[in-house]
Amino acid sequence: MHDLLLRHGTVHDGLGGRARTADVAIHDGRVVAVGTGLGPARRELDVTGLVVAPGFVDPHSHSDTVPFLSEPQPFKLLQGVTTEIIGNCGFSCAPVRGDASGFTPSVLTGAAFSTMREYLDAAEAAGTANNLAVLTGHNTLRLAAAGMSAEITATQLDRMRAMAAEAFEAGAYGLSSGLEYVPGAYAGVDELVALALVAKRWELTYATHMRSESEGLADALDEAIAVAAGARIRLHVSHCKASGRAVHGASALVLEKLTRARAAGVDVRADVYPYLAFGTGLVAVLPPVACEGGEDALLARLADPGERVRLRALAESPGTGIGVGLWRELHPADVQILTHRDPRVAGKRLADLGGDPWNALCDLLAADPAAAGVFHTMHEGDLRAFLADPLVSIGSDGGPPVGPNHPRTFGTFPTFLGRYVREEKVVPLETAVRKVTSAAAAQFGLVGRGWLGPGAVADVCVFDPETIGHAGTYEQPDVRPTGVVHVFLAGRQAVADGEPTGGRLGRVLRRGRP
Repeated sequence: MHDLLLRHGTVHDGLGGRARTADVAIHDGRVVAVGTGLGPARRELDVTGLVVAPGFVDPHSHSDTVPFLSEPQPFKLLQGVTTEIIGNCGFSCAPVRGDASGFTPSVLTGAAFSTMREYLDAAEAAGTANNLAVLTGHNTLRLAAAGMSAEITATQLDRMRAMAAEAFEAGAYGLSSGLEYVPGAYAGVDELVALALVAKRWELTYATHMRSESEGLADALDEAIAVAAGARIRLHVSHCKASGRAVHGASALVLEKLTRARAAGVDVRADVYPYLAFGTGLVAVLPPVACEGGEDALLARLADPGERVRLRALAESPGTGIGVGLWRELHPADVQILTHRDPRVAGKRLADLGGDPWNALCDLLAADPAAAGVFHTMHEGDLRAFLADPLVSIGSDGGPPVGPNHPRTFGTFPTFLGRYVREEKVVPLETAVRKVTSAAAAQFGLVGRGWLGPGAVADVCVFDPETIGHAGTYEQPDVRPTGVVHVFLAGRQAVADGEPTGGRLGRVLRRGRP
């Protein structure tokens, strides 16, 4: 007798196959059959008119510290997400050695561990609402080995390689980089290849927030492909975008390069979120050299009028498209201040502050180096092209559901399936389901997840294709999405009739373990 039978649903296998009306039988945490006449079950749910799909996989999130929040957090389950890849953009909660607080993103502060095994054990002990699989971050490795020095020695690189190996042995699923952020921005290709070769020992994945997503986009993508080719490793390009007016329309270039790289033998895929604004720390707007030496050195430079002029000249230099920060891709009206020590400026645009925008930015950072913003820099045509491409899956880039936030944290997957699939028909539903399931799971080696069939882990999302969506905005992002009816984690119900069942039913996944 089965544990559970989902009856009469519209079943999507997550592999892009045609949907069919069928029952899904679950027993002992696995899908055991899909079809009709499957026999009795201890519990049956009639899901007529609803889509039955694999649980969604978010290949790019920053939920690293969510297990340590005092209450279970169902914000991803309510989107249908059963598994998240964390440790992205080069930052992870381990291995942290010494004081890394100055340039570690605020979403990771307060959860620092000296080894990846310690982090995984602590997150497992705390419990998680959905499944988490972690990458080890290049920025975190570099901070642990060399602090905020731009140069590293051969000994320090060996230390990074050893710490990476330790993380992979503990169960991390790959290596991430964030090359627009310090200290990762100081690394060259040789350093990245050396670390990717460590990940190659376990046949893992290299996920990169590239060195530029604007005027240096072509060179940055070439670099990412060169790293993957040099290490013969899977490549995942994080949050595809063509950011800033100067590169609107460059989605065609990006997708052509991805296709050519794949044809040349590089196993490359990418992800994108369905929004025209990104979010990050305001310090990323400055050239990386501004941060060399740490936070005190940054504050000293910002206090020096001559240094401000020098940094601006570097940021605006027409001869450089890579490694100069985000300033050139922005207009002051594009920059919406999300968090700042001064509550009077939170929510305003840089253009609202008056005076010279560069000095206004420097003043903001001098008062709060950890300030963050939302940057409205992308074009709808590029977004649609990325969403439609078969090599691109859907990832949120969202962080913990606390404080001022971006709507992607609460609504990425319903927004994609509601606005862009149901309403605007950017891709058919079977393709969309593949993009939110197997396309990401396969790239990160999530065995048994991302597809729906006999033998698969019973991570299942049941949603209403006619109502799924999200009404959140940049001003009010934390609106509950609609349309996700039931969610199961290894056969245990985490969402029932649109309501979280409570508790922490997810797992901290470790590579190599079932």
